[in-house]
Amino acid sequence: MSLVQPTQTPAVLVAIDIAKLRHDVLIEAPGWKNRKRLILPNTAAEFRLFADYLHGLKHPVRVVFEATGNYHRPLAHFLKSEGFHLELIASLAVARTREAMHNSWDKNDPKDAQVLLHLLKTGVTQHYHDPLTNQIHDFQGPGIHS
Repeated sequence: MSLVQPTQTPAVLVAIDIAKLRHDVLIEAPGWKNRKRLILPNTAAEFRLFADYLHGLKHPVRVVFEATGNYHRPLAHFLKSEGFHLELIASLAVARTREAMHNSWDKNDPKDAQVLLHLLKTGVTQHYHDPLTNQIHDFQGPGIHS
């Protein structure tokens, strides 16, 4: 019998359903029996506490979210600057997967975080390119042009 060895190191998986005032977060970490659900207020102080918590888990962290207007940008930029690996999932993929998984079009934020986590685990993601870090922010929206 052959020995099966995983090629990837265990990672903390973080799914964030983005909203205007607060974000629903679902965390799954190696060795945990249950996932942890958090509500993350959309403030710099809460972002700092969240990043410190994730750093304290002592595993690589993969963060996934669905871009929602511009509401994802402050959190995504902050997490990227903290060194976390960010992935993005298209809104249509989230909607169709939610319908398939829950046999309903009914939407709520905790349910969407579960769908995002499922899509992260199955690899249906895109690499997130932060507009400020990659200096492409002027291509993505109106700006001041000389």
